[in-house]
Amino acid sequence: MLTDHQRTWTAPRVDHRLAGRVVVPGSKSQTNRALVLAALADGPSVLDGVLTSRDCDLITAGLRQLGTDVQPVGPSSVRVVPGMARPAGPIDCGLAGTVMRFLPVVAALVPGTTRFVGDEEASRRPVKPLLDALGQLGVTVDADHLPFAMTAPERLGGPEVTIDSSASSQFISALLLAAARFPRGIDLRHDGGSVPSAPHIAMTCRMLAERGVTVISDEPCHWVVRPGPIHAADDVIEPDLTNAAVFLAAALVAGGSVTVPTWPDSTDQPGAQFIEIATTMGAHVTRREGSMTLESPGWGALQPVDVDLHEASELTPVVAAVASVTQGPSRIRGVAHIRGHETDRLTALEHELSHLGVAIRQTDDGLEIDGHGADRLHGGLFECHADHRMAHAGALLGLAVDGIELDDIACTSKTMPQFPQMWADLVKEA
Repeated sequence: MLTDHQRTWTAPRVDHRLAGRVVVPGSKSQTNRALVLAALADGPSVLDGVLTSRDCDLITAGLRQLGTDVQPVGPSSVRVVPGMARPAGPIDCGLAGTVMRFLPVVAALVPGTTRFVGDEEASRRPVKPLLDALGQLGVTVDADHLPFAMTAPERLGGPEVTIDSSASSQFISALLLAAARFPRGIDLRHDGGSVPSAPHIAMTCRMLAERGVTVISDEPCHWVVRPGPIHAADDVIEPDLTNAAVFLAAALVAGGSVTVPTWPDSTDQPGAQFIEIATTMGAHVTRREGSMTLESPGWGALQPVDVDLHEASELTPVVAAVASVTQGPSRIRGVAHIRGHETDRLTALEHELSHLGVAIRQTDDGLEIDGHGADRLHGGLFECHADHRMAHAGALLGLAVDGIELDDIACTSKTMPQFPQMWADLVKEA
């Protein structure tokens, strides 16, 4: 419930087993990629199942400023008519990684100067490798973080570009999405540490292939795209499986079952990895008639987990919250790069979970959590750090611990504006 402070939200505590069904909105990753590809296509497209959220609203507004016509044609459908124009004012990125990384590459196709701004916290999110890549294509940029202004030439250079994408796979995806529209295409190499969230690059390549663009990757860390059209294609967006994870995890913590309908038969969304993690921790998973159901006896029967989330790092806050109520040591590895997400997620999780009594410590690339069960934890203020995934973690712990108050539940509007009501509907006693 919302308190008199308006932004402070008391996470509901439950003492009954769940029996819920949650219709999860569309994937943010797929929605924003589909919008960009439709804006760069050779004709109009209709996108169905698009996510309505702050991130997606921002990328839609930015594409409109760049000359694309995006009009709603149904509750979750839009018609996109491509167009190119130089924006009259700055493009607002908010705190969205996809916006601050995808749209500068689109803007590089429009000769002249485009300004990008964002939330105060956005200046700490890494974008320099992408701006370096644009520099190699002939774009001049006046800063290496938000806010910045970029000036695109009449004709981009290339095709050879080398970047370090170890901080975010979005740098690679951003360049690949628009590469076919570059006059010479792109010959892109990554030179640096391991690239995180590789399934998101696979998602980008698949969506390009569906629109007639072939990404040649004949060796690791190397992608080639030839110049040519991006064909218009109607598309249906899958449910967001990373957002689904917090609802499925509720069954792990509280006990009972949660069902998510229209679960895809196959997917390149890394959030799908949560099913395997939940099974390892003791859940029973059933797939029936397109729905995914997770059942669990509750936190007292959960097993600790040792998991590498390098390819699915967005799951870290949810997995950390569940591990906090297990009995035994858990470890999350391979996620050093999430220090550059909406907040420094490793530091934020360490601080907020320890504040509630969790024995947790950072490692070089993740977290170690010594679970002692939910009954060893206590309530308190849980700061979300303007991060929707942090809010999900706090809500999960609140299922088993009295008196957890989140300071900013509104931050969940980034990818799921209806989250507080969806959560209330899930946990209410049948």
